[in-house]
Amino acid sequence: MSHDPRALPAGLRNNPRLSTWVRFAAARTVIVTSGKVEIGQGIATAMAQIAAEELDVALDRVRIAPLTTAGGPDEGITSGSRSVGEGGAALRQACAEIRHILIVAAAARLGCSADAISVADGAFLRDGTLTALTYWDLPHATLLERSATGTVAPKPPAQHRIVGRPAARRDLPDKVMGRPRFLQDIDLPGMLYGRVVRPPTGEVRLVGFDAAKLRAMPGIIAVIEDGSFLGIVAAREEQAVAARAAALKTARWEDISLPTDSGEISDWLVAQPNRATIVADRRDGSAPKGPLRHVSARFTKPYLAHGAIGPSCALARAASGGWEIWSHSQSLFPLREDIARVLQVPLDQVLLTHAEGSGCYGHNGADDVALDAVLLSRAVGGRPVQVQWMREDEFAFEPYGPAMVVEVRAALDIDGAIAEWELHGWSNGHLSRPGVARTADRSSALLAAWTLADPVPRAPQIDPPLGPAGVEHGGLSRNAISTIYDFPTQKVVGHLVETLPLRASSLRAIGAYANIFAIESFLDELALAAGADPLDFRLRHLADPRAKAVLELAAARAGWTRGAVSDGTWGRGLAVARYSNHLGYFAVVIDLSVDPDLRVTRAVAAVDVGQVVNPDGVINQAEGGIVQAISWTLKEEMRFARDGTRSVNWEEYPILGFSEVPDIEVHLIANPEAPPLGAGEMTMGPTAAAIANALAHALEARVRDLPITRARLLAL
Repeated sequence: MSHDPRALPAGLRNNPRLSTWVRFAAARTVIVTSGKVEIGQGIATAMAQIAAEELDVALDRVRIAPLTTAGGPDEGITSGSRSVGEGGAALRQACAEIRHILIVAAAARLGCSADAISVADGAFLRDGTLTALTYWDLPHATLLERSATGTVAPKPPAQHRIVGRPAARRDLPDKVMGRPRFLQDIDLPGMLYGRVVRPPTGEVRLVGFDAAKLRAMPGIIAVIEDGSFLGIVAAREEQAVAARAAALKTARWEDISLPTDSGEISDWLVAQPNRATIVADRRDGSAPKGPLRHVSARFTKPYLAHGAIGPSCALARAASGGWEIWSHSQSLFPLREDIARVLQVPLDQVLLTHAEGSGCYGHNGADDVALDAVLLSRAVGGRPVQVQWMREDEFAFEPYGPAMVVEVRAALDIDGAIAEWELHGWSNGHLSRPGVARTADRSSALLAAWTLADPVPRAPQIDPPLGPAGVEHGGLSRNAISTIYDFPTQKVVGHLVETLPLRASSLRAIGAYANIFAIESFLDELALAAGADPLDFRLRHLADPRAKAVLELAAARAGWTRGAVSDGTWGRGLAVARYSNHLGYFAVVIDLSVDPDLRVTRAVAAVDVGQVVNPDGVINQAEGGIVQAISWTLKEEMRFARDGTRSVNWEEYPILGFSEVPDIEVHLIANPEAPPLGAGEMTMGPTAAAIANALAHALEARVRDLPITRARLLAL
């Protein structure tokens, strides 16, 4: 079947050598390498299903190899709910071409036409009769040393037998049973253990410390002072931990002064000089039915931590004239480039291998700790050193999800329909990962690089711009434009605040969490002003049939009752969105108990992510996203004062506990002919808004500032 070579997926176009993606190994196994890494989202299972489907082999034959920068496909960053849509598309096309190449080779070996050949579990059939020839009998290594052409089409969905069916998550058994699996579990011969000593809060200069006392402690191999970078290497991990604690008691740091504190952050953001960008200004030219009723509201979101259960970790050693590093980074290739720039060595002297970390998503400390490990290993002659951040390091020094302020204004016409819509958002930039803000000078996104005696300048903080319709990403303006709704006028303005009270970067859903929270909360306020049921009000304005479908399904499965009246002890709210305006559709109905505490008791969701590779995987993603969104919405907030961060432990930064997880139902809409859409981040904003709407339904009082706590409720 012919295929348009111009339509090669970007991942395959950038990594066209087929041997990069697949190789056939002993014991009749298939080794697959994807540029999208496993960070707990189940992508390894989905990629195995895609490969098995296209290659016509049993799923249990497929092994997913760890991604390395030595020959693995460079697909950029694993982020933005794009792994299946982008990485899966690249792997699917590569496997389709590999299957075709091997069929042609088998036909030549068997003396027949390729049309007579089919494949069953890697074995070739000739005119339906099984032969003795298999993939593994062919010179596959030689045959796959060629570039993809795009001239072979993948299977149509109607022929799928593995994709679209539930498959057990490959990563879960080890995690559930506590078996070694994570980067933290790697134990190399002769491995040493390191800790980095940083100030209690903030990024400040080291004034002095008692080096002699540290060197005299048991097991200490090296004490490293390089500018304000202070590190310890010990024979055993507990010795490194003890030395770090002793160092903190004697270390002296310059004073810190932040420009504001967490209690003032919202007003501070709006008052700062900012770079305003009009991201949408649309008018359909129709005259509104007057008189108009104007409504406005302001919504806020605090700085949020990633709150990873396992602190960031890395392992480094000298190897082959360069450095070998194990990392749970989501961006191995950009991290390699950044580390090479800091060390001033060629790229080929830095080899990174991905290993799952017990806590990694968004831009947390995974990249920073990789450089920490290299610097400590360098100080002990290149011996292998494992470095793990302490809990307080993780909270105090990771890049946070930026605080945001969102103001929404609208006008209702005489019929109660939305006639005008305007949204303004204020935020710091949402991106400071390695490799995303390349400059001509030797700059770095890595924390340790800025503190060395010969410091590497800090790479600039940026905010990813919105792309054209259909490929929207963006940072502070992600989901600020309401494309699923039909508003006669819509103006959206992003206000980028470049002054940073705290280090900030990418956190799950980027700006969509605050924007959807504001939009879907405000729609309930408009429905109340129009005297309409929140479900009916949305359906009246929704222009996207797939958005309507998920909203109606969630409402039906939850038993939504129009005009339901609360007795003040419970409430029900709903919300809907299409993540990033081009990825997954998600709607949710939340039941909230307000007596004696605010608690979500039930969440019923509907999801449309186009073609589903692994239904269980999508449901897992939705369930996990709902749980985290509840935690963000009811509990989480980075607290800080002008002299630094206060939230450095679980007492100061509480998260949702296991006993607080509600009953969750997730219903999938089958759409196998549609392109696969991402599921990882679609839940965050709608869940937050549905909680706020449920609270307003229960108490006829609205909290617009996150997190929604009893203290904020009592302050109304």
